Formats: sequence, structure tokens, C-alpha cells
Amino acid sequence: MSDHVHLHEVGPRDGLQNEKAVIGVDRKVALIDLLSGSGLQDIEVGSFVSPKWVPQMADTPEVLGQMQRAAGVTYGVLVPNMRGWDGFAPFANGPFEIAVFISASEGFSQANLNCSVRESVARAAPVVTAAQEAGVGVRGYVSCVTDCPFDGPVAPDAVAEATGLLRALAPMQVSLGDTIGKGTPERVGAMLEAVLHDTPADQLAGHFHDTTGLATRNIAVALDLGLRHFDSAVGGLGGCPYAPGAPGNVATETVLEMLDKQGWHHGVDRDVIAKAAVMAKGMRA
Repeated sequence: MSDHVHLHEVGPRDGLQNEKAVIGVDRKVALIDLLSGSGLQDIEVGSFVSPKWVPQMADTPEVLGQMQRAAGVTYGVLVPNMRGWDGFAPFANGPFEIAVFISASEGFSQANLNCSVRESVARAAPVVTAAQEAGVGVRGYVSCVTDCPFDGPVAPDAVAEATGLLRALAPMQVSLGDTIGKGTPERVGAMLEAVLHDTPADQLAGHFHDTTGLATRNIAVALDLGLRHFDSAVGGLGGCPYAPGAPGNVATETVLEMLDKQGWHHGVDRDVIAKAAVMAKGMRA
């Protein structure tokens, strides 16, 4: 089994999307360009969602147009529906992949998407088809893989089912998100074992928040079960509206330190990431 761990940097999108103060295009582009020179191969840079709901991402077309596109780097963009696809379409020939997302819990799906889990998959289907026809890669996200702020603990089988529904649309990698950061190593392990019953480890990624300080321990469990892809945000950007004041996504620099101590390979320049972390933290409101 490979000893190389692949990090997907989500700071410029998932990390910044909930910041209330307006962050200029030039600052976002500077962060992305710095990250592009760090050795990271996947960086999430924006989303084509309604500016009414996520105003921080309203300038995604400008960001995509002005950022430097580094060789060997794939840039991820969240595209939740066909209106979002229409906004993304002018960039379909670039080094981009799109992401679609659903929840493993019905309560979160209804609160955030105003539909059931299966209905959210049906909404994503034409986006996935459009991406495949355009030759654009697709990545999936499943949120609330251990706990939901509305439904409470989420059954492992529900996560396995949600993952299967996404992968039935296309053979995509699926990122499993501990959205409110309440996952424990024991429960993360149980969830992953259920998902791994039908989905190979190399088609999964772990997405952990550090709300309770357990993110690196949860990553360790996932590594033991064969996962080699993880999402992280430089400077720990992000947060959770259901846990005010709590840390956000696990910090990229924290994950790299952990991987180095344990002897994993990652190919990322920690000095560049340290500079990017300082820049990222300066963007917080």
C-alpha cells in the first residue's frame, strides 16, 4: 500500500466562504498563487453558488480569470446545480474539476438544500453529466458523516448509502465530511468500515474539522484503514456555523507536521505552507 498521502487544499473556498468581511479578489488570488507553488496538486478555489447565500464566493469568475494556473495542479470549484454549471462553463477547458455535494443526513439536506438526500442526488445528476460531456473531472462531497446538527448521530450505513448514490452518477472520488467536528476515532472508524464495504479506499477522502481537537486522530484512523487522501485548509481556515468560535478545517500545516513525524510522504513544501498560513490567518474577520 502506498506511503504517499495526498492533500486537497480547501482553504480558498471552504475556508473563506463563511468569512463575513469582504476579501478582495487580489488577496484571494495571492493566496491561491502562493499555494500553487507549494507542491500541492489539488486546490479548491471557488464556487458557483448563489451570491445571496454565499456572498464571499460571488467573485469566483474573477478569481479563476486572474489566478496563475500552475502546471500539475488541479483547481476545484463547487458547482451545485445547472445554473452553477452555466457560470462555470467558460472555464471548462482549464485545469479544473468540479465538486458536487450531498448530505448523509436528511435534516441537514432539508435545512441546507431544501430537499431530501435522494432529491439532492437527482439535482446533481445533470451537472455530473454536463461535466463528463465536457471532459471535466468530478469530485463528490458527503457532509455530516458522523453527526448532524439537526438529526444528531448519523448511522454509518446512511453514509455508505449516500456515497454509493453519488458514485452511481460517475466513478468519482468522494470526500467524507465531519461537518461539525464531533467525530471520534471510534465512530469515524465505524463509519469508514461501512463505506469501505462498497467503495475502495483510494476513491475516498477524509474531511475533518478540528472542533474538538480530534482531527489528527481521526486522520490516523483513516490512514490505518487505507485512505490516502485528506482535505485540509491552510491556517485552519473555516469554521462551523453550528459551533461558534470553534476551530475550522484541520490546518494543512498541522497535517503536514503529523505526516512528517509518522514518516508519510506528501511532496509539499512546509515553508511555503507556513507563509500561506500567515496570509490566510490575516484574511479572517
